[in-house]
Amino acid sequence: MERICITDITIRQAGKAAGYELSFRDKIELAKLLDRAGVDVIELHGLLSPRADSLLIKSIASAVASSAVCVPIDPDPAQAAAVWQALREAKRPRLQVCAPVSTVQMEYLAGKKPEALLAAVEQTVQAAAALCPEVEFAAWDATRAEPAFLARAIDCAVRAGAGIVTLCDTAGVLLPDEMSAFVKATVQAAPCLASVRLGVSCADTLSMADACAAAAVAAGAREVKAAAYRTDSVSLRHLAAVLAAKGADFGVQSGVNTTQLHRLIEQIERICRTERSKGSPFEPSAAPDSGLQLTARNTREDVVRAAARLGYDLTQEDGAKVYEAFCRIAEKKDTVGEKELDAIIAAAAMQVPPIYRLDSYVINTGNTISATAHVRLRKGDAVQEGISLGDGPIDAVFLAIEHIVGCHYELDDFQIQSVTEGREAMGQAVVRLRNGGKLYSGRGISTDIIGSAVHAYLGALNKIAYEEAGGDEV
Repeated sequence: MERICITDITIRQAGKAAGYELSFRDKIELAKLLDRAGVDVIELHGLLSPRADSLLIKSIASAVASSAVCVPIDPDPAQAAAVWQALREAKRPRLQVCAPVSTVQMEYLAGKKPEALLAAVEQTVQAAAALCPEVEFAAWDATRAEPAFLARAIDCAVRAGAGIVTLCDTAGVLLPDEMSAFVKATVQAAPCLASVRLGVSCADTLSMADACAAAAVAAGAREVKAAAYRTDSVSLRHLAAVLAAKGADFGVQSGVNTTQLHRLIEQIERICRTERSKGSPFEPSAAPDSGLQLTARNTREDVVRAAARLGYDLTQEDGAKVYEAFCRIAEKKDTVGEKELDAIIAAAAMQVPPIYRLDSYVINTGNTISATAHVRLRKGDAVQEGISLGDGPIDAVFLAIEHIVGCHYELDDFQIQSVTEGREAMGQAVVRLRNGGKLYSGRGISTDIIGSAVHAYLGALNKIAYEEAGGDEV
């Protein structure tokens, strides 16, 4: 039996329009879950924000063990080179060249005439094929394209080096029998499809996406785009169930583990459904422990690689400082885990002059009132104040700092633990903030838990502010 390739588009379609948003950390955890479920390809979004999205692609590429990682590009050869720099470390990279092929979308989305679009597709696919071993051509709005032009576009992409061609029912207006007829007609009109893998993408406008995908498979399609968290697309859960029950009738089989998928989709749906409260700096999902374990036998390269797995982009100088501090800790402990490495990086990496200094803070809290925080920070000679309510004292104080700074940074993780014993025990806090995809951490130590949290937050914030100021103290 032939293998059906299933591409998951949950991460790519995330956004306000889809009804759910994902943080940087959520996307990485989602990719890991999809990889465990056995999907063949995990599709990301393109370089909407070059710095942040490049780091996201690199992080997911290193986190995914089996699935291919696919990143879309417009018909622009320069984009292929830019995306490849981030994607090249993936075990199975794929570049996807996307182009509208219907008359209306060519005019209004691409702003190109048919001949100009074909030339751009050919040049971009050639550029992508020269870099990446796996190249896909996605024909947007294919079901509303002129059949003769669609056949020319497919032939152009295949001759340029595309090994996968995906026909997209972007409008989602076909019924299952119409989808089957469309696939068969396209295969007949474009004989070159016999030498590549044919895929389909179906919108769920008429609530027929699952049935249309099954009809396309029966008609000869061997790749389907689906989503674990379904909005306007084929349901991964339903598609896997259909292939498990009826795949033999179509002469195909899927590599998705349906038993494991059922359990993992519950986790995926929980991540996608959870919304960050506008009144809290904390992200909805807790950062799971990666199971990282290092020992004194690990080299500097091992430590820097482990830091990269956690999301840190260390310079060569910071890598040396972190490794030196790691060695001192590793001599005294059998293993160094994720939390210890976080604390080491927070204390040793990117030590900068403080741009924001704590002047004072006052917290009011109790079991019958909402927690409030009044924070005063110094920036140069100016004193800035912030007042905020929160779900608890630390929630309130972080929100007050956000109010002063005027910016929300993704709070990737917050840890607090005792470092000494007794009534006067010292508490250590580590805060990880993410800005532009890059991770910054700060550490604070105090007998006051809230004080240690504030100093940790400011430690990370100052690293962001220092870098944004171009490395000059302000």
